[in-house]
Amino acid sequence: MSSVDPVSQDDKTKAEDFKNKANEFFKDKHFEQAIDLYTNAIDLDPTVAVYYGNRSFAYLKTESYGYALIDATKALELDPTYIKGYYRRATSNMAMGKFKLALKDFESVKRARPRDKDAQLKYNECNKIVRQIAFEKAIAVDSTRKRPSESLDVESMAVDSGYAGPRLDGEITAGFMSELLDWMRNQKILHRKYAFKIILEVKKIFQALPSLVDVTIPECNKFTVCGDIHGQFYDLLNVFKLNGLPSQDNPYLFNGDFVDRGSFSVEVVLTLFGFKALYPNHFHLSRGNHESETMNKMYGFEGEVKEKYSSQMVELFTEVFNYLPLAHIIGGKILVTHGGLFKDDDVLLDDIRKVDRDRQPPEDGIMCDLLWSDPQMLNGRSPSKRGVGTQFGPNVTEDFLSRNGLELVIRSHEVKPEGYEVSHNGKCITVFSAPNYCDQMGNKGAFITLTKDLKPEFTVYEAVPHPKVKAMQYASPLFGLLS
Repeated sequence: MSSVDPVSQDDKTKAEDFKNKANEFFKDKHFEQAIDLYTNAIDLDPTVAVYYGNRSFAYLKTESYGYALIDATKALELDPTYIKGYYRRATSNMAMGKFKLALKDFESVKRARPRDKDAQLKYNECNKIVRQIAFEKAIAVDSTRKRPSESLDVESMAVDSGYAGPRLDGEITAGFMSELLDWMRNQKILHRKYAFKIILEVKKIFQALPSLVDVTIPECNKFTVCGDIHGQFYDLLNVFKLNGLPSQDNPYLFNGDFVDRGSFSVEVVLTLFGFKALYPNHFHLSRGNHESETMNKMYGFEGEVKEKYSSQMVELFTEVFNYLPLAHIIGGKILVTHGGLFKDDDVLLDDIRKVDRDRQPPEDGIMCDLLWSDPQMLNGRSPSKRGVGTQFGPNVTEDFLSRNGLELVIRSHEVKPEGYEVSHNGKCITVFSAPNYCDQMGNKGAFITLTKDLKPEFTVYEAVPHPKVKAMQYASPLFGLLS
């Protein structure tokens, strides 16, 4: 059907039926099926703004922000008065850190509905973020300003005599970590002095690491790789229950996105940082796209740290996240990184090693692709569904592995119904370790166990109960306003 062909009444009726069915799938949180049905409606009748607007919302739920942006823009082309289109486009831009573009759409709604208090509230919240970012950029150029880690005097921090929790007066020990897990399991907060000490200790460790870390499978003949945790502390504890606590004989690699969305991100990151400090050569952490200032501002980690500790600690986390390695090579044959492969064909492992990672993630280049990219079924590459990074096909994976003498890519970054997915002819594995993601996706979690032969084995598990603190509890107020 060309763009000028009229749509028959029969096609309009069928399209509306597809939309109604899609809405039911959406209500039941089956977003992929909803997207397929909205697409069927659009194929039959591409003139209806609501179809694009609804599919945009479903794409937002699957974190396909680039696709959501395209659909919202198309909806507004069809109907400039379609208010939800502005909200969808604004949310897409915010998710990609483009707050000024989001502000323009909120401004459009405010002009269209000058007496709408809700529209004014959305505009004010977004404008607050834009102004905050502008202020932070202004002070960041001050070369005389100390880094957060340089301005801390931890030893002068007093610990009240009534504090009954774990104390860290020397090096981190296995006993301290056991006490810490028990303390936080009961929703108690580690004293700020000891939290700062953990963060500062791992900062020194991360700073000494290269951007690409080489890891060998130890003599214990077991190595565990976990994917996204996203602040789901009680599911993290369940991983340790199923697979054992970290130790020199039970090494782990957590592949980024420790924080955001889940509302126990502080507990997760202090646990992971504590074990990194305890077992620096047997417990490994990679940076994810959510270990970044923009993501933390929107998806809850910044708000949670401020609620449980302080703005000063937010700034320290931002500094330390910049030192996280971007990828690991296991046994000389497996690349583990959060997102995926690259827009360019000629990237070698040495190029990853040379990346200067002490920064916020850029919008393109090797560092961006490692944190943001996703695999696709078809050969070649496509623009990213997220609006950042790239989508890479089986031939891209095969070529990268061949040129670099590798056998497998393990990555995370995407929810999978069974917690993992094997793709690209067995050469690319996705592992996602946050079951029932955001308390609504219904997915299982998984982790990978590798032995000396480097053959992956999968453990799949369900979500466990957690205290009644909802996901996204500490996220930007805009997300509550845009749901």
